[in-house]
This record gives sequence, C-alpha cells and structure tokens, in this order.
Amino acid sequence: MLYSQKRPADKRADFRAALASGELQRFPGAFNPLSARLIEQKGFDGVYISGAVLSADLGLPDIGLTTLTEVATRAKQIARMTDLPAIVDADTGFGEAMNVARTVQEMEDAGLAGLHIEDQVNPKRCGHLDGKQVVDENTALQRVRAAVDARRDPNFLIMARTDIRAVDGLAAAVDRAKKLVDAGADAIFPEAMASLDEFAAIRAAVDVPLLANMTEFGKSELFTVQQLADVGMNLVIWPVSLLRLAMGAASRGLDELENAGRLTGLLDQMQHRADLYDLIDYEGYGRFDDSVFTFTVER
Repeated sequence: MLYSQKRPADKRADFRAALASGELQRFPGAFNPLSARLIEQKGFDGVYISGAVLSADLGLPDIGLTTLTEVATRAKQIARMTDLPAIVDADTGFGEAMNVARTVQEMEDAGLAGLHIEDQVNPKRCGHLDGKQVVDENTALQRVRAAVDARRDPNFLIMARTDIRAVDGLAAAVDRAKKLVDAGADAIFPEAMASLDEFAAIRAAVDVPLLANMTEFGKSELFTVQQLADVGMNLVIWPVSLLRLAMGAASRGLDELENAGRLTGLLDQMQHRADLYDLIDYEGYGRFDDSVFTFTVER
C-alpha cells in the first residue's frame, strides 16, 4: 500500500550487488510512477528515469530546459513507487561543479539509487542528435569529482556519461572513459555507440560497470540483451520506449474516437480496470480501511 517499504539505502546496496553479479541488469524507462510499478510487476531489474521523458512529459524538448527541482520531484515520485532501484538522468548536473554537488544530494534525498552526469556543454541536447558539443576534459572531470565528493551514501552510484564519441570519435571516447573512472566515476555510460565492437572497446578500456542505451530511432543499433551481455555490458536501458508505446496507443485511440465516435473497437487493447486495480493494490487499501474497497470488478 502507498509506497515501497524498501529503504533507499537497501535499494542502493542491492543495486551495487546486482551490478557486481555478472548478470546484465535490465532497466526500462518509466514515464510515470504507475509504469514503474508495472516494470517491477513484469520482473525487470530496475527503473530508468529519462531526462528526455521528463522533458516530453512537460511538453518540452530535451535541450536542458527542465530544472533540478522538476527532475528531482518527478524522480522521487517514480522511485518511491517500486522496490526496484531507480537511476535518473541528471543531464549536465544543472550547472557546473557546485550545482552538480547539490544535484547529487537532492537525488539521494529523493530516494534514487544513482544518477548519471554527462560531459555535454550546458545546456545539453539529446544524445542521439547531431551537432552536440562536449566540454573540455578538465570540466568533465570536475563534474565527476564534485558528484563523488558530494554524495553521503557510498552506495549511491555516480555514473559518468560521455557524448564525445559523436564529436571526436571512438578513440576519444575510450580516452575520456578512462579519465572519468580515474576521477572517481563508479560506472560509465558511453553514449551513441555505433556497433557492438565499439561497446567492446569501452569494455576493454575500463574495469567498471558499463551502460548501453538502446533508444529507438537513434545512432545505435537495437541490440538484444544477449548481444550486450556477450560484450560485457552490465546495464541496459530502454529510456523512452514505454512513453513511445503509450503515446502511439493514445494517438490511435484518439483517431478511433474521431472516426468511429466510440472506443468499443479498441477495448481489447486497453488495460482492464481489474488489472489497473491489481497494479495499484486497491485491495491492500481495502484491508487498511474497509470503507475504501467495497465493490468487486467483473471481467
């Protein structure tokens, strides 16, 4: 009932253990708190909270327009709804070194298991668009050092994302990944890798967990979980997939409503009310207060 009964500190410890297990961790992207609970119900390993999704949820492009407060608030709402660990896209840390430090502590307080900070110029843009710019090496390393210094729970994961592959090539990505690890990053997110061989090159260069971003319509081929595991990746995200599926279904539903005047033809594509009530644990609330759950839903 209500929120997860698992403490954030325990989620973080379990997440660290899972990353060290050798099994690829699967983190679909949640677009709201209810979808995070569905991700857990379906047996996945964790929840990813995408900056692109949070921007889109506000009707905004993913170009650094969201604020720390907006992202931390929504991330908290999502993370507290599941026993799974949740990690959040913290863009460039919402500023430079001191802003990054505050971002880390805000996300700790919000109950996240970790975050990633990227090396794009602030304000950033979507990692799979052309025309990105990255900061110089010193600035990138300062962001990571600030994040590591600011955290209070040593199990809170500080992941460094580098977008330099699309700007200066794979060799530059390998070099920067090594230096980000030396600066204290617990994990590396090499963005927009073009092939499995490129993921493998990052894997050979660093001895920390690596994340693969399997976003649709981007620069990377959509590799399978097994393909990514075979080249040594530790974590895979599908950041915007559920939002894209939901918005596609919503668009088709509105078309049906406009054309047919009712949605009878799409009932078999909808989540049944009974399934929704099961997901939000209506009966649990009823056990807490019998006056809440006083009816049954027939299928």
